[in-house]
Amino acid sequence: MYLELGAKRVFACSLEWPGLARAAKDEETALDALTRYVPRYAAVVERASLPVARLERATWEVVERVPTRSGGADFGVPTAVLARDGDRVTRQEGTRRASLLASGWELFDEAVAGAPTSLRKGPRGGGRDRDAIVTHVAAAEQMFAGRVGLNLPVPEPGATATVEANRKAVLDWCRSGQALPAARAAWPPRFATRRLVWHVLDHLWEIEDRRQ
Repeated sequence: MYLELGAKRVFACSLEWPGLARAAKDEETALDALTRYVPRYAAVVERASLPVARLERATWEVVERVPTRSGGADFGVPTAVLARDGDRVTRQEGTRRASLLASGWELFDEAVAGAPTSLRKGPRGGGRDRDAIVTHVAAAEQMFAGRVGLNLPVPEPGATATVEANRKAVLDWCRSGQALPAARAAWPPRFATRRLVWHVLDHLWEIEDRRQ
């Protein structure tokens, strides 16, 4: 795993398990947060029919410390693109990453279906309600798709068919593991899949926490 270092916050991010990334005020608490979320991430691994024991036995090794990109860590977003993200993604690894993304979407959809329209507010009275989160996630995925070279339509609120078609296109790209010629903003496949899965899971866990 690697640490993305901001001025006020640190992101601890797994390299092997896309989307398993948590932020906190310093390195120690970020690592603690990452470990605490392993059981929740395990549900994604199990849904993807991947060997969850490999995740549960994991011990963290910090292989790189990198400064945040555009202050992302301080705003709660992992943005660091690593030199190793330019490494080739095999078809097998692309398929594995796609299965984790698909599982995240399935669990997100299930959480949405089981959540009330209004979610519990944050300590300062903020936070989107359920349908606003769904709209935000779908719009973000369309934007992320553009970063990897896919030109997908912006889904209108409630446009389920558009969301499903966009997801299919993203999964097809993810399985290929290839950078597309039209990719923008230097989002290589390894970084892009980490960011995609993290965003889905972050809002999945938000809904789970705020519906209680």
